[in-house]
Amino acid sequence: MPKIVDHSERKSHIAEATWRVIMNQGMKGATVRKIAQEAGVSLGALRHYFSTQHELLAFAMNLVKDRAQARIDTVLQLDLPPKEQVTRVLMEMIPVDDSTMAEMEVWFAFVFHLKYTDGEYGELNDDIYSGIREMVDLLDGQGILREELDKAVEAERLYALVDGLALHAMLEPERLDKQRIIRVLTSHLDSISKI
Repeated sequence: MPKIVDHSERKSHIAEATWRVIMNQGMKGATVRKIAQEAGVSLGALRHYFSTQHELLAFAMNLVKDRAQARIDTVLQLDLPPKEQVTRVLMEMIPVDDSTMAEMEVWFAFVFHLKYTDGEYGELNDDIYSGIREMVDLLDGQGILREELDKAVEAERLYALVDGLALHAMLEPERLDKQRIIRVLTSHLDSISKI
């Protein structure tokens, strides 16, 4: 009987190998040959799934987004008080364990790589800003956000806070652990909330 191959699983496996190569050698080291070697597949097998390096890198980066979005969607399905739900969603955007740390490291490498590619990957849209706007809208819709605040400014502040926490969680994980990040987010949300 022929072996049944889960093509989606195989593509994800290759994308995860791409992440490992990027983490170890940077974007310049992410050649198709090195990725195939890391994934334990032949160049022909890799090219069966991804005809170009561009296609492979785009898939690998979208997998980062898809996994983060799946975690966020799970949190949004939970019946939680609004501020707790917002905090939990924001925590999914900040690396606090080995898996999310790897995703974030790869994401930042890709973002900086895109800066120098003349748009060959299209426009970068990480959806983080729009997600944060939705969290501010959720707080406002629940009557929690202080009325005198400018929602657009608060979304920018929260976006900057989350980005800063994400970057420093990667660079200084010993100093900025999960509990400290939660305290910082909670303190910020308390400062913009009526209740």
